[in-house]
Amino acid sequence: MRPAFFGPFGATSSVAEYGRGETIFTQGDPSAAVLFIRAGGVKLSVVSKTGREAVVGLLGPGDFFGEGCLAGQRTRTGSATAITPSAIATVAKGKMVQLLQREHATSDQFIAHMLSRNIRMEEDLIDQLCNSCERRLARTLLLLARYGKQEKPMNVVPKMSQDTLADMVGTTRPRINFFLNKFKRLGFIDYDATRPLKINRSLLNVVLQD
Repeated sequence: MRPAFFGPFGATSSVAEYGRGETIFTQGDPSAAVLFIRAGGVKLSVVSKTGREAVVGLLGPGDFFGEGCLAGQRTRTGSATAITPSAIATVAKGKMVQLLQREHATSDQFIAHMLSRNIRMEEDLIDQLCNSCERRLARTLLLLARYGKQEKPMNVVPKMSQDTLADMVGTTRPRINFFLNKFKRLGFIDYDATRPLKINRSLLNVVLQD
């Protein structure tokens, strides 16, 4: 990690750059600031008492995280890790409260983020309860490529292991491998274990099919 430049919040924030795989904060760390992704991607995960890790979210540019401190959270309930080279702005809790009270643009952006996060959580729950493993994987890949989040999706998914995808989808690594190869064979993705995974728009057909 190395200090970079001030973020979109002016002198109220500091920005640091993280390489792929670097830890931004760890479960149990003091929770005293809100973070904002200026560039890159972040994985949020939780480790159970038995040592099992669960991926609970993947975020991209324009997303906030660590906002639990605003609701009285004293320690981080999970960990945050950069999944691509990332620039992360950090705003102390007190400064963030002042910004939300004074800056309408920041307040509107933050509220929109929280509403979007709640909708995403509901969709994730419905996805786990109602959809097949194949459709859940397709939806996860589209979300990673930011489909529906911006006018021009990234198309390239940050490189991650099949084990991580299995944790996100809620299945086993062999099943992930099977469906990735199926998607590749059907032309939905360009997949090679040595390169980042490319998403083709045709993958939407898996999610939209009846």
